[in-house]
Amino acid sequence: MSSRLKLFVPLGLFLLLAVLLFRGLSLDPQALPSALIDKPLPEFTLPALSDEQTLTDSDLLGAPLLLNVWATWCISCRVEHPYLQRLADKGVLIYGVNYKDDSTAARGWLEQLGDPYQESIVDAQGTFGLDLGVYGAPETYFVDAKGVIRYRHVGVIDERVWTGRLKAIYDALATPSDS
Repeated sequence: MSSRLKLFVPLGLFLLLAVLLFRGLSLDPQALPSALIDKPLPEFTLPALSDEQTLTDSDLLGAPLLLNVWATWCISCRVEHPYLQRLADKGVLIYGVNYKDDSTAARGWLEQLGDPYQESIVDAQGTFGLDLGVYGAPETYFVDAKGVIRYRHVGVIDERVWTGRLKAIYDALATPSDS
């Protein structure tokens, strides 16, 4: 390689890096793919946050629900929490996955802020989250009555997001089909 050509190698590497960075920044975090859409909820046997009870995937069958991944260390989860409480008060069935968190802190959080969850699953090691393909908190999975994941939302659920897109998805799950 000539010495003159070697001068352009750093420029070429910089341009390649700039293109990759631009591509990464232009991705929509809401559009993160999930391999679990239209697949059954992963099997799990984990403790419940509220008591010594153990929960399994079969405990979540029978009605459409939201499976919300949350943690006390998650600032966005604190923002989302009051709206989840409003949804629960309106009859939306929500289960929580307390993700990589301290159970004592999580129970205190729910006592202080209210508990929108039918129950929260303790995922202290993050193994269930890994099986779900969780990127971080908050994430919410829409699960039908048979335990099949139908939709995944990454980020905070608020009034705008719920009425703009998610309510229609939940209502479709709650409407019995003839199939």
